[in-house]
Amino acid sequence: MRELVVISGKGGTGKTSVAAALAVLAERPVVADCDVDAADLHLILAPQVRECHKFYSGHEAVIRREACNGCGECLALCRFGAVCRNGGGGRRAAGAGQESAGEGVAGEKTRVDGASAAYFIDPVACEGCGVCVRFCPQQAIDFPERLCGAWMISETRCGPMVHARLGAAAENSGKLVSTVRGEARRIAARDGRNLVIVDGPPGIGCPVIASVTGATQVLVVTEPTVAGEHDLGRVLELTRHFGIPAAVCVNKWDLNPKAAERIEEQARRTGAAIAGRIRYDRAVTLAQMRERAVVEIEAPSGEDIRRVWKQLGL
Repeated sequence: MRELVVISGKGGTGKTSVAAALAVLAERPVVADCDVDAADLHLILAPQVRECHKFYSGHEAVIRREACNGCGECLALCRFGAVCRNGGGGRRAAGAGQESAGEGVAGEKTRVDGASAAYFIDPVACEGCGVCVRFCPQQAIDFPERLCGAWMISETRCGPMVHARLGAAAENSGKLVSTVRGEARRIAARDGRNLVIVDGPPGIGCPVIASVTGATQVLVVTEPTVAGEHDLGRVLELTRHFGIPAAVCVNKWDLNPKAAERIEEQARRTGAAIAGRIRYDRAVTLAQMRERAVVEIEAPSGEDIRRVWKQLGL
């Protein structure tokens, strides 16, 4: 089984548009959208969801109001400002040299009657460290798994697609990426499909590492700008570190031909292959408005992407 991961050093290079076009050109692929923080491949491939699974990661503290006696211990101990007093708002716990939240000027903890001081945890601010759970005198704080989002298995005109949606302010997108990739591989093995095409996230962080490790090949989509040139260097360093074969495609190359030449020369020096160039084409936007990849309509850039696909040899 082969796995092609389409990534970019920065956002806005056209990575998803290229990934969608390659999925259309491929024969019986499984598609995975691993840009879980800002998934948008579904805008082109229009998936029909068949299965939806909840994604849990880490834990969050939850105060049982009926068991809380209002001692304020959790408010004093939290260093993330996640503990709030109902009706009075919450205050971030103080750092060194400051008066601690929940304490008086003399350093004694402020005790408030439990009937009038109901504490609660702000789930966005809670880091899931568990300190409040450990030290609550009443053992009034539960520590359930945190619901962070969902991942789906869908059908598209290209074949099965695995994608996900990470909740607002939710963490562990790297773990969710691994879940999406693993499920895409499982489906490919089950159905006898020999190619997985992954739309990876931009940048070089944890979600990108989770997307590319163990891949057969990486296609880096970049643009002829200063930022594109700089971030390409970072992402190629990442692929070299993990020993993954990389190819580079310069999108919208005709906006700055000299920069495109510099980028290709930079790629050659690092040992990356040159997959080709894609011209700037307004038809890409027209195709997206129709929920189509650019290779599905008459467009000059579609021919460029077909040449890139042929050069990849997949």
